[in-house]
Amino acid sequence: MNPQAATAQRIRIRLQGAVQGVGFRPFVYNLARELGLRGWVLNSARGLVVEVEGPPEGTRLFLERLEKERPPAAVIHSREVEHLPACGAEDFVIRPSDDEAEPTAGVQADLATCEACLNELLDPADRRHLYPFINCTNCGPRYTIILDIPYDRPATTMREFSLCGACLREYTNPTDRRFHAQPNACPQCGPQLTMPVSEAAQELRAGRILALKGVGGFQLLADARSEAAIERLRQRKRRDEKPFALMMADVAMVRRHCELSPDEEALLNSSAAPIVLLKPRDVPGLAPNVAGSSPYLGVMLPYSPLHHLLMRECLFPVVATSGNRSDEPIAIDNEEAKTRLAEIADVFLMHNRPVARPCDDSVVRWSRGGASLVRRARGYAPLPVPVNAALPAVLAVGAHLKNTVAIGVGRQVILSQHVGDLDTLEARSAFERAIEDLCRLYRFRPELVACDLHPDYASTQWARASGLPVVAVQHHHAHLAACAAENSLEGPYLGVAWDGTGYGLDGTVWGGEVFLVENQRFERVAHLKPFRLPGGEAAVREGWRVAAALEWETGLEPRCPPALVQMLERDVNAPRTTSVGRLFDAVAALLGVAEVNHFEGQAAMRLERSIGARPPDDAYPLPEGDWGPLLHAILEDRRRAVPVSTMAARFHNALVGWAAAVALRSGCRQVVLSGGTFQNRYLTEKLSEKLEAEGCRVYTHRAVPPNDGGIALGQAILAAKE
Repeated sequence: MNPQAATAQRIRIRLQGAVQGVGFRPFVYNLARELGLRGWVLNSARGLVVEVEGPPEGTRLFLERLEKERPPAAVIHSREVEHLPACGAEDFVIRPSDDEAEPTAGVQADLATCEACLNELLDPADRRHLYPFINCTNCGPRYTIILDIPYDRPATTMREFSLCGACLREYTNPTDRRFHAQPNACPQCGPQLTMPVSEAAQELRAGRILALKGVGGFQLLADARSEAAIERLRQRKRRDEKPFALMMADVAMVRRHCELSPDEEALLNSSAAPIVLLKPRDVPGLAPNVAGSSPYLGVMLPYSPLHHLLMRECLFPVVATSGNRSDEPIAIDNEEAKTRLAEIADVFLMHNRPVARPCDDSVVRWSRGGASLVRRARGYAPLPVPVNAALPAVLAVGAHLKNTVAIGVGRQVILSQHVGDLDTLEARSAFERAIEDLCRLYRFRPELVACDLHPDYASTQWARASGLPVVAVQHHHAHLAACAAENSLEGPYLGVAWDGTGYGLDGTVWGGEVFLVENQRFERVAHLKPFRLPGGEAAVREGWRVAAALEWETGLEPRCPPALVQMLERDVNAPRTTSVGRLFDAVAALLGVAEVNHFEGQAAMRLERSIGARPPDDAYPLPEGDWGPLLHAILEDRRRAVPVSTMAARFHNALVGWAAAVALRSGCRQVVLSGGTFQNRYLTEKLSEKLEAEGCRVYTHRAVPPNDGGIALGQAILAAKE
């Protein structure tokens, strides 16, 4: 035995989370050698495994510094430490990856270009000067290139590119920041563009629409200053009014067009580099048809080297929207894009690095002191959400709109990237590929499948046809369970679940629900007074129908076609609902803000945007969720020509007052807010402030969206309890 072994201590550390592809092995290697420790580190299918041996003080310092100084992009969800007999190791080495176990290691999300790489990109003396695929272990694509776990180059789409001598030396040097940076490449050995960036920028300046192959698939870009270019993009993409996201060259440009807090600036500059929803300034410079109905501008900074190079050439804001036709998945393959986007794009800027899976840009807003996701994709997916207990092998297939899917792996739920609405054949094919991809990547064999209670959802129908045992989960219960899970809340809690549509236990359309939840069971303690939707699905699109129904049901004379009144009188094709989302539509129509929804939530967006800078604190009456008095008060204010900004605020305040009254009456001081309605920042913050002032603790979403993009997490949690 080595004499050092007599006084040495040996420990094995297992780390789980997003610990691969972020420079963790070279960090461990250099830390161990600095402290004079011996042993090894490797990537395994379950995470990162380290064994270190040396004096007790050295191993103690190693453990202390391991998490404190870990690479910035690393996310540790669990750490196991085991003491072993010393074996007299003579050096510290990085061992080959071990892929024998069932994968549970978290796959790292795609990371924005780091400062070191950006400096090299713009340095004329650097060998990667202006190379649009520069990266290192602190940045670059991860999720969109990985094909298998553990994360090594042969298991990525970069396996098609053989490293040149210079890149190989970096890749194999544990002291280099490109040690095992799997996308590592340079102009001599890496991916190439199909046209110069300067030419693409010139096309944008000329008002043309550019299809750009980005990190997670294609984007459609246009000059955000040109109303004509934006209008052409809307017509070709068949996206009449939905807001477009913007890419701006730097923070100074963002400040010219938007109000920007330090927290929002940090989000823009984060390694996730999402689209951040910001309040616009009333300044010239953007085409008026960019933002549509939204009270916010969705803005992102360049997040890949290619984007940095393009925006340095443009120096003006560009629209950067998903490379697809409306209601279809984004294109990721060059030939596919040239076919599917041929009628939209005027010119294509492509490259030959394959994209393993589509991954759209994430959308985030700052609310209640933290980041709140609206769409979870690039930069966040598929980072796992840790949960309090081990889960069975459950596959959760999500909802019909804003779909994501998820799998339960040990004490974590792994969610796919945003898939989208499942209205088209192409979208349903993308949904099936997302399931197949997630299961293949983690070698996951589901033993049961969780779905929504709604029998007509495409995701529910897939679950029923899967041949697996099925657990159907009530929609709003899943919303609340998702929020509780990401906040590690067991209950009991009061859950406020407000959205547009969710299938109720009684077969009607729910959407204005308050549940008391304990031990994963819920009691429906309050809900919005039911009303009718004349024309069914037509009323979801046309809020004036709902407004007419409210007037009719309160004995007023509605201003609508006689046929609609007959529907209500005969109770034909007029399903009942408790939906807060549909109440928003009706009020928006009554206030003249929006009579129809050209896309989901448009009327609600416009109603929130109508609130003035100094909203009043008073509220319309909404006793016990009865909208009758509220309707009469709105009609009286309309008769008196009260400003729309005041009426919009009073409506929002009415919802706040009702929910707070229910919460206080319940006696439960833990309150969970979920559902698409809580994408409304004014409503969320106003209700949270009121509840907290009354001594309640309020939980809102951070890791997953409050809309249906978070449903799969709640389904996985609740199915595990069945």
